[in-house]
Amino acid sequence: MKIKHLSILSATAVVLVSLSGAAQAGGLCSNATLKGAYGFSAQGEVLGWLEGTTLHPFTTPSILNDVAIVTFDGSGRFTRTDFGNMNGVPKGGQTAFNPNQSGTYKVNDDCTGTMQITYTAGPVPAGVVLDLEMVVADDGTLVKAIIATETVPSAGPAADGKSCSNCEVAVQVSFEGKKVLIYGFR
Repeated sequence: MKIKHLSILSATAVVLVSLSGAAQAGGLCSNATLKGAYGFSAQGEVLGWLEGTTLHPFTTPSILNDVAIVTFDGSGRFTRTDFGNMNGVPKGGQTAFNPNQSGTYKVNDDCTGTMQITYTAGPVPAGVVLDLEMVVADDGTLVKAIIATETVPSAGPAADGKSCSNCEVAVQVSFEGKKVLIYGFR
């Protein structure tokens, strides 16, 4: 009798391990991995603006610190509200959180992905677009990202006196977001 029960338990374990492998073969993550509110912080520098691959550095890089709530819908879209400082001064003269942001995201099955944040109004000029590369970790409760590109309506002047319109800004900014848990619920 004990041998029969052990055989059944062994067979059950093999099936569960096989199913686990099948689930992983289908991927660990998807857009649905990110659903709900995440608290983000960002730190870094705005270095200058780019003309192709040529950097036109600002005389002094601007230091950026930012906090945000990003609410993911589980289907590839999100809304964002943030407050930030540039060189210790609220960016764009901000006096309150700016809710005028939204975007899209894509989470690949290997838990890497992309986000695109678009500012539509507020103290940051409408038309600023941030493209991020991200990694989702800790069972979907943690997001780490960097800005890959930032496009702005205008920038300048750089140390060499050049200004630009509708240009790409050179930045070194990293983001970290953690799922907002309320009373232990996700």
